[in-house]
Amino acid sequence: MKISYNWLKEFIDTDKTPQEISIILTGTGLEVESLEKVQPIPGGLEGLVIGYVKESVDHANSDHLHVTKVDVGGPEDLQIVCGAANVAAGQKVVVAVVGTTVYPVSGEPFAIKKSKIRGEVSEGMICAEDEIGLGTSHEGIMVLDADAPVGTPAKEYFKLNDDYMYEIGLTPNRADAASHLGTARDVAAFLKIAIKHPDVSAFKVANTSRVINVVVENEQAAPRFSGVTVSGVTVKESPQWLKERLAVIGIRAINNIVDVTNYVLHELGQPLHAFDADEIKGNTIRVKNFPEGTPFKTLDDVERKLSEQDLMIGNAEEPMSIAGVFGGIHSGIKESTNSVFIESAYFNPVSIRKTAKRHGLKTDASFRFERGTDPDMTVFALKRAALLIQEVAGGEVSSEIVDHYPVPVAPFAVDVTYKNINRLIGKLIPHTEIKSIIEALDIKVVSETEEGLSLQVPPYRVDVTREVDIVEEVLRIYGYNNIEIPTQIRASLNNSQRAEKDTVQNQISDLLTANGFNEILANSLTKSAYSDNLDTAVKILNPLSSDLDVMRQSMVYSGLEAIVYNQNRRAADLKFYEFGKIYSVKDDKYTEVQRFSIFITGANAVEQWNQKSQPVTFYNLKAIVDGILQRLSITDYVVEDATCSKLAFGLQYMVNGKQLVKFGPVAARALKKVDVDKEVFYADFNFDLVLNGVRKNKIVYQEVSKFPAVRRDLSMLIDKSVSFGQLKQIALRTERKLLKEVSVFDVYEGDKLPAGKKSYALSFVIQDIEKTLTDKAIDSIMQKLIYNLGKEAGAEIRK
Repeated sequence: MKISYNWLKEFIDTDKTPQEISIILTGTGLEVESLEKVQPIPGGLEGLVIGYVKESVDHANSDHLHVTKVDVGGPEDLQIVCGAANVAAGQKVVVAVVGTTVYPVSGEPFAIKKSKIRGEVSEGMICAEDEIGLGTSHEGIMVLDADAPVGTPAKEYFKLNDDYMYEIGLTPNRADAASHLGTARDVAAFLKIAIKHPDVSAFKVANTSRVINVVVENEQAAPRFSGVTVSGVTVKESPQWLKERLAVIGIRAINNIVDVTNYVLHELGQPLHAFDADEIKGNTIRVKNFPEGTPFKTLDDVERKLSEQDLMIGNAEEPMSIAGVFGGIHSGIKESTNSVFIESAYFNPVSIRKTAKRHGLKTDASFRFERGTDPDMTVFALKRAALLIQEVAGGEVSSEIVDHYPVPVAPFAVDVTYKNINRLIGKLIPHTEIKSIIEALDIKVVSETEEGLSLQVPPYRVDVTREVDIVEEVLRIYGYNNIEIPTQIRASLNNSQRAEKDTVQNQISDLLTANGFNEILANSLTKSAYSDNLDTAVKILNPLSSDLDVMRQSMVYSGLEAIVYNQNRRAADLKFYEFGKIYSVKDDKYTEVQRFSIFITGANAVEQWNQKSQPVTFYNLKAIVDGILQRLSITDYVVEDATCSKLAFGLQYMVNGKQLVKFGPVAARALKKVDVDKEVFYADFNFDLVLNGVRKNKIVYQEVSKFPAVRRDLSMLIDKSVSFGQLKQIALRTERKLLKEVSVFDVYEGDKLPAGKKSYALSFVIQDIEKTLTDKAIDSIMQKLIYNLGKEAGAEIRK
């Protein structure tokens, strides 16, 4: 949202600088994302002055140039060569003196230099309006009124004032601040000064010669509808002050009528729409829904098919405007328009939101209506607009104000106690100050006791409906910076044996970041095309777009989207990790699971003078997965082959029958969905199980053993279905104390072996940290290993 500093000051009487106002706005919750100096026209007419042409003669060496003597208020007159046909002695003109940079409407800016033009010295330039950005005409130089004071800066003469534009990151709950009035309320409350509202006391009905009948058929979608007619207007270009005011906040001027409606919208936050009264057939406005599929051409010349749920503003025969969203092409303001009907309404936010979403239309009006406007502002905004139209377009009010408001929107009733205010804020604020802040925010104090207040919150504050909301209002105006950090902080020690989520997450993050990974944070909303089973997908009832219509059921696609985004920008070697949640629903039971994912793709080691580029492999990912579990002291898991539609192959680590982590290369089918053309390796952790597996104070110091370890090898014949993980688990169960390590150092499959068999060569590291192992003890352990491996895995020891 864009706010003009000069415009803001029309509501508040303050000498605060733009920078100081910026700090105040951010402190009250309206975060200023940028502050920019804005000039009404490029260059701001800097260096241009008003001059008087004392003399103008034809150039001796040209048939179209003139040599002039111009008084610009300096000690000497300037000689300027001018090519304009209309230059003449006795004129007041705009002069660009030497050293001035001129900003033409078309073309690049250029500096004025002292030069010779066909033998005659020229010490400046007499300007046409398009040469300095004041207009588009190039028929000749600008000739000013005879009373224009010589030597006056053009910026001062044309009353151009520099402005400052605030870009405010408006949060969705602060619909009340989506205007200069709304923004000024917060500044005024903070500074403890009064708000100055526009004066509409001059509004009067001249006659009732152009009465438009209004019928509201859908009162639920349009609780309040107001309107008035202004006749005898002249549609033309807006005056400079109006165009400049809109230009500062990025609004393009269209014509004086439309510009007034835009002006009031950004001034008061109340969207308006102006209809050509001659296009209102039957002299009647009907606020209603039209049949499904009714064609309607909007202002952008696009024909749209209406839904029966769309609230429309029509005449006696046809629709004229999508209520609160976009106008129609036929009923809009034209150069021939002589009478206008101005609409000012309060629409149901849900109705407007659905209609805008349905047609893919986002306008300044729908932005405000779908968040909630002020139902009490409609008539005031009408009077303001009517007066401005009369000022810039002439005409007179030719009807009484129509105001259909059968069931007024009631203010919110909220009770608040001083005890809770002080408890939640963490500081004792005087009751008088609390009350003054509340009243400054236009919240009415209905009654007061020693314990607290009973309040009426105006309906435009749709975000203030509970006691805690009032506390927040008091705090943001009182000032977060005014809440001191206490000298003593009370805390309790956590002696729980369960690991803290944040602690474990930080440990994992530190490990991965140190190994070259970057953390990503993806949206939990995703497209339904990524769902393997839409029946269990959590669908969004009112999705923002087709790409965000379900909650994600897997972490894989959000990571793949980040990968393809980077690969499209020539970043191929990627290491990502993400903490997030996945969602599902079955039999109306919703499930939310905390997950943690890892992605690696591209090169694990880039090409150097002493090594070739090495692409990532499955084992690079496995090393990372094992490293994380080792860092967390999680060792009690069973290794199995992974079966997952999103993995080409892989492993899964199981704990008590539940999947702790699965990892492997992403299946080609999943890669194709996101248009990733590189191999990606992916690990998916159940973070809740990870937390359950971590115990506090798990790491203890152990003295390095002075007794040597012994290695023994076994070669065995096993079924192809048996995995190394199964063999390792059997071995570790067989000898829990002395067996320290089990590794596979050779695998063979071929014609020389029986069908369905493979050969594994395993190494076993045995160590007693208290004494030297004897051959007898070692042989005993190996015999037990041979027996159990044969019994549980069918292993045949090869000699």
